[in-house]
Amino acid sequence: MKKTISIFLSILMLASSSGIAYAQHFCSGMEMVAKITLGEKQLSCGMETDAPASDCGSETAVPEKHDCCKNHITKINTDDNYAKASFDLKLNKTFVATFVSVFVLQEVEIASTEKIFFADYNPPPLEQDLNILYETFLI
Repeated sequence: MKKTISIFLSILMLASSSGIAYAQHFCSGMEMVAKITLGEKQLSCGMETDAPASDCGSETAVPEKHDCCKNHITKINTDDNYAKASFDLKLNKTFVATFVSVFVLQEVEIASTEKIFFADYNPPPLEQDLNILYETFLI
């Protein structure tokens, strides 16, 4: 997905910096021809530009030069001050290993919830009473 977006944006940058334009040719207000061109290319529908006035919609009887056809060109431009965006992704190795083992491999070892108490443990008997032997008493 990331690679596809990167390729698409690279093609868009190349297209915008190479002067690609979308040219449309209108005759009497209707679109006749539309093309994607390199630079400004004047399109033609094949009609003569010197047409009588009655063909262009006005009702004057005097034939004059009228331009019934018009070209509309839309250029793709880029700003010269663009900045490259970079993303640094740092992953903890322990986190990745744990994530893979738990969610991908689903190997979960849960420690037992039993708590072991030493209530039944009896300490060994004393051979000598050390407090009396060393004469250390707590006052």
